[in-house]
Amino acid sequence: MKPRRVAITGMGVVAPNAIGRPAFTEALRRGISGIRHFPDLEALGFGCCIGGQPSLSEALKERHFTALERRQWDANNLLYGIIAAEEAWTQAGLPREQEEPDWDTGCVFGGGISGVRTLSRGMRLIDDGRVKRLGSQTVPQTMPSSISAYLSGRLGLGNWVTTNASACSTGTEAVRLAFEHIRRGGALRMLCGACDTDGPYIWGGFDALRVLTRKHNGDPQRGSRPMSASASGFVPGSGAGALLLEEWESARARGATVFGEVLGCYSLSGGQRQGGSMTAPNPEGVRRCIEGALHQAGVEATDIDAISGHLTSTMGDPLEIHAWTRALDRRGKDFPYVNALKSMIGHCLSAAGAIECVATVIQLYEGFLHPSLNCEDLHPQIGGQIAAERIVGENHSQAPRIIAKASFGFGDVNSVLIFRR
Repeated sequence: MKPRRVAITGMGVVAPNAIGRPAFTEALRRGISGIRHFPDLEALGFGCCIGGQPSLSEALKERHFTALERRQWDANNLLYGIIAAEEAWTQAGLPREQEEPDWDTGCVFGGGISGVRTLSRGMRLIDDGRVKRLGSQTVPQTMPSSISAYLSGRLGLGNWVTTNASACSTGTEAVRLAFEHIRRGGALRMLCGACDTDGPYIWGGFDALRVLTRKHNGDPQRGSRPMSASASGFVPGSGAGALLLEEWESARARGATVFGEVLGCYSLSGGQRQGGSMTAPNPEGVRRCIEGALHQAGVEATDIDAISGHLTSTMGDPLEIHAWTRALDRRGKDFPYVNALKSMIGHCLSAAGAIECVATVIQLYEGFLHPSLNCEDLHPQIGGQIAAERIVGENHSQAPRIIAKASFGFGDVNSVLIFRR
């Protein structure tokens, strides 16, 4: 069977700098940062006391959740994921009150650590001999597949429903899995994306690893500095991003708005060899992943107008740019434009790729490229490979046609997607 084309007919986002597609689009255009200082982290003795956390109003929660849900749920990742996914679903013009399951629609929605507050409270109750007080929400809020399970029930999804987890590559990988399921005829539509939570229990481990910046507690919005010579570690973040993917002819038959098209993708592991490790990708694996995505998408390296990089504000940034120059065989002024959303929202962990995919599709649909903040002092190892003007700044007027989106995760796992306007 001939592979099916895959359209994007819905988007949803809960990000540190904006919630909902219209507000997020405006934040991207204006280069608005959502990173702020957290006094509670300082009180707990954290080295990094800044981060990116979405601000959910009570009115927004009331629109999406019942009073019982608002009282019982303390897993922020579920709140973020459901809000983003329901926005994508509504934007795609799909029904919610059907009596039978929608056998043609499924879900791949990734996540990281779920229900840490619920789990820690449960451990205390068990240690105190009060296991009967755990309550009915302990399992649903802490099982890895909680987000996809909740979305299936809320939306009546009857096709493949699952949750993936591949660290920082999770969101991009979820889009890949959904894309391939539609492409080979397994479904007409797939809701995909990822979410992750925040706070001391999540961010503490990264602070202990000393991979977070400790130099910008007094100036939070300057802390996330992808591709900068003065970058000193990433800024933690949280949130969710969601895309509704749909078989092309199905979208046309429904008269749905098509925001973009997924052309191809590729995922692999660098095996934690040749410089790769638990926390750093194998550069050869990154190159191969990029080349694999180009091949599957059926595009040439010269077709790539822009790159939405993984780019975390660490020593991995020059290595990532080097992998792109090798894979595309493009350098200097010939290199595609490149930007890093993490400069505005921090590194949203398992949700990072999903939020960045939404930003990528918005840029294609609206015809602009968002700026990369805090890169006025370009890292010399990057400047030696590409021209400084290829890094997107303010008031950029380029309207891209094809963008490559990359995510490289802990454990040396990599995913690259190719999107077209």
